Amino acid sequence: MRRRSPTPATPLDQKQEELARRENQLRDEMQKLQRMIDEAPRVAEETTRRQREELLHRANEGGSRLDVSMALHDKRYHDDGAETGRRPRSLRKERREGRIVFLVLVVALAVAVIWLATHLHF
Repeated sequence: MRRRSPTPATPLDQKQEELARRENQLRDEMQKLQRMIDEAPRVAEETTRRQREELLHRANEGGSRLDVSMALHDKRYHDDGAETGRRPRSLRKERREGRIVFLVLVVALAVAVIWLATHLHF
């Protein structure tokens, strides 16, 4: 008995194969996501534990307070007790300087915008 040669796949068969392949991909992705959901509490616990250990390690390291940079010194709080009875001085000079710097920056920005507008053709 002679066997029939396989017929070329019809568009319907191709569509079914594509759907089956897509279904397998989606099933694999769902399994992967389910594993990730199942592992999430353990991963979160491990992360918090690691952060806690790192915090404890840094706290127990005992860095000296003298390591602080002088740039972090706040002018509002003075360590010397000489100015405790005086009123805080006025900040007019600082405010005036701040306004001048602001105006200079605004003028510089305006000049830059004008220069760009004249040299770039829109």
